[in-house]
Formats: sequence, C-alpha cells, structure tokens
Amino acid sequence: MKQAQLELLSGSLITMNRYEKAKTDILDYLKLSLPDTLYYHSYSHVLDVLKAAEYIAEKEGVSESDLELLRIAVLYHDSGFTVDSKEHEKLSCEIAHNRLPAFGFSYNEIEKICHIIMATKYPHAPAGLLEEIICDADLDYLGRDDFFEIGRTLLSELNEAGRFKTEKDWNHFQEKFLSSHKYFTKTAKELRRDKKLEHLEKIRESLKE
Repeated sequence: MKQAQLELLSGSLITMNRYEKAKTDILDYLKLSLPDTLYYHSYSHVLDVLKAAEYIAEKEGVSESDLELLRIAVLYHDSGFTVDSKEHEKLSCEIAHNRLPAFGFSYNEIEKICHIIMATKYPHAPAGLLEEIICDADLDYLGRDDFFEIGRTLLSELNEAGRFKTEKDWNHFQEKFLSSHKYFTKTAKELRRDKKLEHLEKIRESLKE
C-alpha cells in the first residue's frame, strides 16, 4: 500500500476513534443526566435524530468530515436539557465546548458544531446544508407513520407544566405547528412532506368534530 494511502487510512481511523469516543461519552452523560420527565426530548430521541440525519446526509452527498461534525451536533443538540429547558440550545453549546476538546476537537470545529446545534432553535432559519439536515432530522417524525405515537410523548412532556387543558387545545397547537413547519432538504421534502400533510389534514378533521 502506498504511503499516501496509509496516511489517509490512519487519518480516517483517528477521526473514527475520536467520534466513537465522543459519542460514547455524551450518550452516557445523557443517559444519566436527562430528567425522567423528558418523555419526548429523551435519550431515544437523540438516537432517532441521529439515524435520520445520517440518512439525509448520505442522500445529500455530505462529505465524511462534515458528517462527523453533523453527527456530533446531533448527539449534543439537546444536552442542554440536562441543565434547563430554557435556552437549551445555548446550554448544549456550552456543554460541547466543555467536553469535546478532550476528544481532539479543535475550537473551530466545536464552533461549527455549535452553529449546527443553534439551527435547531425554532423557528428554524438554517444557513447551509448541515444546518438544514439537523433541522429536518430533528422533526423527521412529523412525516412518519409514528407521528401520533411520538406526539403523545411530547404532549406528556409539555403537560408536566400543565401546558394543555384539553385534547382540543393540543390539536390546535399541532395544527398551527404543522401548518408553519417546512422541510429544507430535497431528501426530506421527497420523503416526509406528503405524509406530514396527511397528518395535518387528520388533525384539521378532528378539530371540526
């Protein structure tokens, strides 16, 4: 094997190792630190978003180096909930800056990761493909068959603070949210938009009853 190929393989292994180590670290942290009342913004939600982001990134032709930063951003994007639900995106970035240097991520890389994380703050205004992907992946479920099932977990979480008094209040919230939401990447639009519109129509029908 040529020297250049060996160096490329070595670099890939180093990158893979730091990602896997950082992934294990943050998932362990989330498992121990996320409040039990986060029925929606949970450990499983993070893994769900990661799976969606990886799929969209592959379809959108994201490079390996950008994919690594995207994956890390997804893994950290709700870590701020371990501190407070308010401004949790900003808190997630603070956690990223505190933990990621130990795994070899530079300040500039962490800043890029934080820009991706901050894109998840609603209403979404992504600036670039990686930010578009995390926004689409974070709300991938809106256009899936498990939409209503996952929605119930969000309802339970919000009702910990007494957010909705009735089922109709909840459906009004969902109708408004789905009406204003949009997917950004070509992949998400093709994969999820039609099903999301079906869900919206079902909710509107229920509100007429």
